[in-house]
Amino acid sequence: MKHTAGLMMSALALTSAAVHAEELSVVGSWSGLPLHKQYEKPFWDEKMPAASEGDITAILTTHDQMGIKGGDVFRMLGDGVFDVGMTVADYAVADSAALEGLDVPLIATDAAAAKIMVEAARPMIDDIYADVFNAKVLGVAPYPPQVVFCNAEIAALEDLKGLKIRASGRMTGKLLEALGAEAVSISFGEVPGALQKGVVDCAVTGAGSGYSAGWWEVSTHLMPVPLGGWDPVVTAINIDKWNDLSSDQQATIQAAVTTDLEAPAWATAQNALATDVACLTGEGECPGDKRGMTLVSVTEADVDTARNILVTDVLPDWADRAGSDWGQRWNDTVGAATGVQIPLN
Repeated sequence: MKHTAGLMMSALALTSAAVHAEELSVVGSWSGLPLHKQYEKPFWDEKMPAASEGDITAILTTHDQMGIKGGDVFRMLGDGVFDVGMTVADYAVADSAALEGLDVPLIATDAAAAKIMVEAARPMIDDIYADVFNAKVLGVAPYPPQVVFCNAEIAALEDLKGLKIRASGRMTGKLLEALGAEAVSISFGEVPGALQKGVVDCAVTGAGSGYSAGWWEVSTHLMPVPLGGWDPVVTAINIDKWNDLSSDQQATIQAAVTTDLEAPAWATAQNALATDVACLTGEGECPGDKRGMTLVSVTEADVDTARNILVTDVLPDWADRAGSDWGQRWNDTVGAATGVQIPLN
């Protein structure tokens, strides 16, 4: 009888564990880009189940594999269509102009500075995702700096004037327009065709993203200045789903995202840029195939000019559009951390 009771107790324990185990439906960022292949997919397929000892698993897809637009990811997440969403924050700025303040061009010129900027912005981002998308932010990881690919002869920043340029985000578009270019909104997947057909002269994206997506086949010049910021990718969970989890499960998920997804992506972001530029231009060490794009050097004076336009024109415009006290909140957090202040009325 004791042996039978023991077996029953074990069976009940296994049943209880099975009942409380969670299988999350997760939608990741672009399936073909390094962030997803190197970090998101290994995390949800292997590291999250290992960290939870099998208690938390995931069914993973990406928005492009689903055939939905990046701008729909967080809306659908908020509606509970899936449990976890991961995509570029700039894709969601149509739902919240305040969200543009997460990814400001030209302020962070290296990964360490970009991480400081993102960490300073986190209280604002947490509020936006809770209020607008019914979601809790679990982490923010970077794409490499958003640089300029051109299928046109350029030799300096001033040569962008008059060109049609695909912007990686709304604030980048505003900056390009302030520099005299025409900002064009085109999805990432449509860029190669647009460059080839002359719909745009240039396009902004991460160097590694452009390399992986073959932009070097339809562009000739590379300007590695972060006119598009770092295009942070936000990982967020539906807040109703989050509240349904046990406190232990919540702690396990948060710790795993921070340690095994967010931290490794930041740790490799800086070296990735140098490697990607080397691979695109053939200048420097490249572990893969070297391409032959022309590297365009930008002077410190050019960068200072663009940054001045950002502070005096683009950021005040954003503060007006965001409304409420977002400009002041940005000054008190991101501005204080980076030494940049928006002139507010």
